[in-house]
Amino acid sequence: MAPAPSPLTARASITVRVQPGDFDTAAEIDALSAGRTDIGAVVTFSGLCREEKGQLAALELEHYPGMAEAEIRRICETAVARFDLQGATAIHRFGRIAPGDRIVLVIVASTHRQAAFDGASFIMDYLKTAAPFWKKEHLKDGTARGWVSAKDTDDTARDRWS
Repeated sequence: MAPAPSPLTARASITVRVQPGDFDTAAEIDALSAGRTDIGAVVTFSGLCREEKGQLAALELEHYPGMAEAEIRRICETAVARFDLQGATAIHRFGRIAPGDRIVLVIVASTHRQAAFDGASFIMDYLKTAAPFWKKEHLKDGTARGWVSAKDTDDTARDRWS
């Protein structure tokens, strides 16, 4: 069970989903910002599956159910408190994802644009390094590269927030 929200995060809207299917970015923006006159900026980030120079047939994403959602929520709550955000949405897909398909969506709403940009970057940097997801690359020639290792550049991006 997640801890009770702090007074700062209690007024913010936080949505976290881990799902196999695609998402509708415009509908998610509307859901986060509808009827909110305290929002002055909305920043979105959509992560897509790359083709890896034409070699990739699909990316297989696995996660630790329950733990992934809890960790993403914790990341979003931290961002809301740190950047005084009005809301955050984080959706991450799992299963087999084809090149060009969406993998992840982060939406952040705030009173001012810089907080929204910073909040979205913060969430993505921590999502890449702290959320329990595993990736396997399936190549067009029918082979699999195996599980993809974490990148040092992701750790470096996260560490800038320390």
